[in-house]
Amino acid sequence: MAVLRVALAASLAVARTRPPLGRRPPPAPCPASAGAMEPEPRWLAGLRFDNRALRALPVETPPPGPEGAPSAPRPVPGACFSRVRPAPLRQPRVVALSEPALALLGLGAPPADAAAREAREAEAALFFSGNALLPGAEPAAHCYCGHQFGQFAGQLGDGAAMYLGEVCTAAGERWELQLKGAGPTPFSRQADGRKVLRSSIREFLCSEAMFHLGIPTTRAGACVTSQSSVERDVFYDGNPRHEQCAVVLRVAPTFLRFGSFEIFKSSDEHTGRAGPSVGRNDIRVQMLDYVISTFYPEIQATHASDSVQRHAAFFREVTRRTAQLVAEWQCVGFCHGVLNTDNMSIVGLTIDYGPFGFLDRYDPDHVCNASDTAGRYSYSRQPEVCKWNLQKLAEALDPALPLELAEAILAEEFDAEFRRHYLQKMRWKLGLVRAEREEDSALVAGLLETMHLTGADFTNSFYLLSSFPAEDLDEFLATLTAQCASLEELRRAFRPQMDPRQLSMMLMLAQSNPQLLALIGTRASLARELERVERLSRLEQLSPAELHGRNRSRWAEWLLEYRCGGC
Repeated sequence: MAVLRVALAASLAVARTRPPLGRRPPPAPCPASAGAMEPEPRWLAGLRFDNRALRALPVETPPPGPEGAPSAPRPVPGACFSRVRPAPLRQPRVVALSEPALALLGLGAPPADAAAREAREAEAALFFSGNALLPGAEPAAHCYCGHQFGQFAGQLGDGAAMYLGEVCTAAGERWELQLKGAGPTPFSRQADGRKVLRSSIREFLCSEAMFHLGIPTTRAGACVTSQSSVERDVFYDGNPRHEQCAVVLRVAPTFLRFGSFEIFKSSDEHTGRAGPSVGRNDIRVQMLDYVISTFYPEIQATHASDSVQRHAAFFREVTRRTAQLVAEWQCVGFCHGVLNTDNMSIVGLTIDYGPFGFLDRYDPDHVCNASDTAGRYSYSRQPEVCKWNLQKLAEALDPALPLELAEAILAEEFDAEFRRHYLQKMRWKLGLVRAEREEDSALVAGLLETMHLTGADFTNSFYLLSSFPAEDLDEFLATLTAQCASLEELRRAFRPQMDPRQLSMMLMLAQSNPQLLALIGTRASLARELERVERLSRLEQLSPAELHGRNRSRWAEWLLEYRCGGC
């Protein structure tokens, strides 16, 4: 529940000044006859499926095996999907349903009658666990590759998720349904294809919280748990324990991602790995045609006769959406945690909630993923990483989109769109809505620097600023500084992370062989560690009273600029 509390608190901080944000991208239209069929009597079984992706893209039929046996891990060449079957769970039951997400599918509000609600939940548990298939559903696992932590990992794919199909609503909208945690697929590698209750609850809560914050995201319609269990090493300390299996129903226009186009990559010069469909430019073009015609129909209509210009317009729009998306994350203090190319949506959605987090004390170097020891995916580096991922998408689209043209688009669009969207959102959060001033960017930077130096809480600072008084500042300053980190908290936060011997060795290496230091990628880590040592040294010389006085002075100085900026 801490995730939901933080996200909802963040929404309060922006709700007063923010214009309503569009829920992009709009779902792809369905055939005009989609609403003409009479609904069936059962609540979920009446959903109408029209599985365009499986018709438009190549699908592998798995090799024959024992009835009910899980799909064996294997390369899947020449295909974008592989047909699979969900593995049943013991005694599934509903943990939570998101009525707003289910309403996208045309499903009505819950009945007032207790017995009817119970029957509704029993049906949801049956179908959303994967124990039974909805009429028209065609479960399949998507094949994709990815750059993970900067290195090409080869074939990855849906190792714990299954495409169920695409539901068409009476309103003509199309929504892809996916079960996450429904069992093994050809892409599960050494894993079991299952998700546990704690991670499933986190994904369910954050998906819906992000939507209500106005941030483009996949949705979560249901969370189902069971009496089935799997072993997980919760604290990564070598002491695994049994946890309940759970499944999340995910809803989005599509779950295709940057990595979907990396299945054609030839052998990587660093890792030696290649995609499973090297040389299949015909499938690359097929995927581009499907994605553009389905999710970017205005681009298809504008550039119907010129494929290069069509692909260029598509890449330009993906670049813009990605820049806007990461700007939205930065403005609410959201840290994705695993910004690999396989976790980047091709339609600009937040996708794949793993070790995500929200900033508490403002720390631009905050890392929410314990396995990210180098800080590649820290909060402050998210825009840079998203741009790097777009570069990899550009490489994956070549030759259908010439690389030089894609790189020119990326250079032209990303930074400018990110700065524009970020500054506009920050203006809304700070109530700077009367006029746009050149000084606004410096004002925002000054606020973040003040938060950083005083150890202020990111969300609470914005929340308090929403009630900034017109006259007396004393009481307001007292409230603002009270939520800043204490001296002991700051000392703990800036405690060195490297062993002193390791730090000494890195410093010697920086002096004797800086090229080697750069090659092994520790230069940035060394700089951060030295900054921590210096910051801690300064904190050790302060008393709590001195820290409080400095915090109050810093906030008073910034608030004076803020008051002038809002005039």
